[in-house]
Amino acid sequence: MAFRGKEMMKKILKKVGENNLAPGVKDSLKKCIPDSKIVMNRAKRGIFAGRHIQFGNRISEDGGNKSRRNWKPNVQEKRLFSYILDRHIRVKVTTHALRCIDKAGGIDEYLLKTPYHKMDTEIGLFWKAKIEKLYEELGQMEVVFFSPEDEAKFEQGFRDLKLSERAARKEARRRMYGSSTQHDQIEEGQADRAGSSEEVAGSEGGSHGDDGPQQCVANA
Repeated sequence: MAFRGKEMMKKILKKVGENNLAPGVKDSLKKCIPDSKIVMNRAKRGIFAGRHIQFGNRISEDGGNKSRRNWKPNVQEKRLFSYILDRHIRVKVTTHALRCIDKAGGIDEYLLKTPYHKMDTEIGLFWKAKIEKLYEELGQMEVVFFSPEDEAKFEQGFRDLKLSERAARKEARRRMYGSSTQHDQIEEGQADRAGSSEEVAGSEGGSHGDDGPQQCVANA
């Protein structure tokens, strides 16, 4: 049902890698995760924000008899968007953690603002160390500003690229499913029907033209 903080530390270092940790993060992790700390085993698969199983007594109303019971946290599976990763993260969180994330302004801000001693789950520490490393690399990048004309050119280029990709997908679908051949067959069938209808109309007109002189001769 539970595991110790020492095992959690080993798993985090194995997933993230000691070289990928920001400076000083390993020491702070060791201080915040002592070897004697026991965490619920279910919590290693989500962000619980300090909410774990609580134990107590159930007291009867008549005789005051006590029986042991527990209170489990309300855990929900959610998809949270991370701006630094540019994708959704599917993670199990408690309702208390969801309120904390909304108050912080997002999953990235929550992981950056929450200290390590309050991030007591394995996956929470893993995402916190990973996002801190990504933001540190982002801070070392050079920022370049473009003029409005260049931005308009970039937007037009993206639009042209999307249109070309859409046309390429349509052409690939036509080749894959043979819709172009079907379209050609439909056009040929329509042309044959139009030709046959013209022939029928011409034959009917010729027959009416032949009957005309015969009627005139009979009248004469």
